[in-house]
Amino acid sequence: MLDSKLLRNSLDLVEDAFKKRGFEVDLTVLQKLEETRKALQSDTEKMQASLNEISKEIGKLKATKKNTSVKEKEASGLTKDIKKKSSKLDSILEDLNSFSLGLPNIPDPDVPVGSSEEDNLEIRTWGSIPEFAFQPKDHLEIGQLIGGIDMEAGSRITGSRFSVLKSDLAGLHRSLTQFMLDLHTKEHGYEELYVPYIVNSDSLIGTGQLPKFEKDLFKIEGDENYYLTSTAEIPVTNMLRDQIIDSKELPIKWVSHTPCFRSEAGSYGKDTKGLMRVHQFEKVELVQVVEGGNSEAVLEELTSHAEAVMQALEIPYRVVSLCTGELGFSAAKTYDIEAWIPSQANYREISSCSNFKDFQSRRMHARWKNIDKNTNELVHTLNGSGLAVGRTLLAIIELNQLEDGSIKVPEALRNYFSKDKISLTESE
Repeated sequence: MLDSKLLRNSLDLVEDAFKKRGFEVDLTVLQKLEETRKALQSDTEKMQASLNEISKEIGKLKATKKNTSVKEKEASGLTKDIKKKSSKLDSILEDLNSFSLGLPNIPDPDVPVGSSEEDNLEIRTWGSIPEFAFQPKDHLEIGQLIGGIDMEAGSRITGSRFSVLKSDLAGLHRSLTQFMLDLHTKEHGYEELYVPYIVNSDSLIGTGQLPKFEKDLFKIEGDENYYLTSTAEIPVTNMLRDQIIDSKELPIKWVSHTPCFRSEAGSYGKDTKGLMRVHQFEKVELVQVVEGGNSEAVLEELTSHAEAVMQALEIPYRVVSLCTGELGFSAAKTYDIEAWIPSQANYREISSCSNFKDFQSRRMHARWKNIDKNTNELVHTLNGSGLAVGRTLLAIIELNQLEDGSIKVPEALRNYFSKDKISLTESE
């Protein structure tokens, strides 16, 4: 959520930022609500001041044993009027809050301005694009050859865009998860969390998925307002909700592995083949919580931690800074890490690392105690995939394929997987 002072005093700046994002909103609605709020608040304060004066007068009259009925009647009328005004003010404040919850974050000044992925800025690349002496197959064809990916079973069990991993690929998927967790906890200093996969609406509001993106979520029937989590960012970051954190606890570094559930609304026909875009997948998520002054540097650090996974697995990749039109709703700045996918001869996203600054913490009321100033200040939150497990598996399958469809296992995973190669099934 944006700072209310920014919305009151710098609306031109906000409007310009939204234009760069391609976000359309009628800010005159906000202006009218704010004008009404100011008028109601002013009237309420004046009426309360009058009531306070009358109360003093009543006290003086009682002290001299004089009749107070006129003043008490006047006070009673004012009290009723104040109650009505306060009710209207509460309603306006609720409307202002609801409107503000629908406004995205302000992009950082160094975020490239643009409207589509073509406008993203390439920051760096790592690794060499592989050259095959044969026509490379896609991951789904390889997965079927080795008996490891069964989309038909996933569809039969649940529906389209669900998958079943079998045998060695199921084991490789599990090994990838453990490898990522070990790297981030042992090498990068993150504390591992195991969190609920079901979250409430307050948690989704806190990190910015609600109210605007409910169509992208799987809601559970019932009266509890429960949802399946679309990313571990939600339960992990909401550990901070309504908390005041001791300065000694900062920075906080958490890592968590969870399944993620997304309806992928609006992506019909896009990447629906295989594992690239499915309704259920798994991620190892990195979350950092810091004081406001150094979150820009922490974004670089967090991104490097996700890159370390790519490098260890020898996956060629590039890092791009997302343009204003591609930024997520809550992000002030985002780096995407994109893996090279041979079957598509293109880079595809495998991790997004974002700095939300105080946007999420303002929604969550997450603060830290600044002992030097004796104030409670909003923390800055950051997160990134370290990595999306299914897409990492996809990249490994395609990048390490042999001509017959078997797969070399990356060196970094062999202690976890206990094999150096996944071969074709006997029927092949």
